[in-house]
Amino acid sequence: MSLMVNQFHQRRIHPQKFALWTSFASIFMMFIALTSAYIVKQAAGNWLEFPLPTVFIFSTVSIVLSSLALHWSWSSFKQAKKSQYKLGLMLAIGLGLGFVVLQYLGWTTLFSYGVDLKGNVSGSFFYLITGLHALHVLGGITALLITALNSFMLDFKPTKDRIHRYELVLHYWHFVDVLWIFLLVFIIVVK
Repeated sequence: MSLMVNQFHQRRIHPQKFALWTSFASIFMMFIALTSAYIVKQAAGNWLEFPLPTVFIFSTVSIVLSSLALHWSWSSFKQAKKSQYKLGLMLAIGLGLGFVVLQYLGWTTLFSYGVDLKGNVSGSFFYLITGLHALHVLGGITALLITALNSFMLDFKPTKDRIHRYELVLHYWHFVDVLWIFLLVFIIVVK
């Protein structure tokens, strides 16, 4: 009997991971609502077409590389490879910050095209969707910075709890990465 109970506890999802994945569902539903409103408003007419600056492609490459670097860092942490762990983490943070900077450059480029918040609603939708995503990325960068502080201030010990906490950060970062790819594809296809 105790073996069955033990096996059940091993297969059970950790409550923190469950809460994180539930928040993913909420965040994704918010973006689905925004993209649905985008489609409805676009179909109503009076929609401003504007070119998407190529800097958004570079920002996409930056966040994908950041996600790969973080995954490498997490794998290195689990394997007790201290230098690769720290290097991957620093690369992930730098590339994540690069994503936000490139997003800002994309917004300023669009603004120079005359796409602003006061004009046509298409620009407002674009800035709202991409801006909300950037806020979620900044939240992820905050988690990465806390992880980096721990990596330099605490002894290097890949314990089960520390691996779990790092995995939560990893899942969140992968989520904002995949979410951005979804949003970019949506904007390109529906545009």
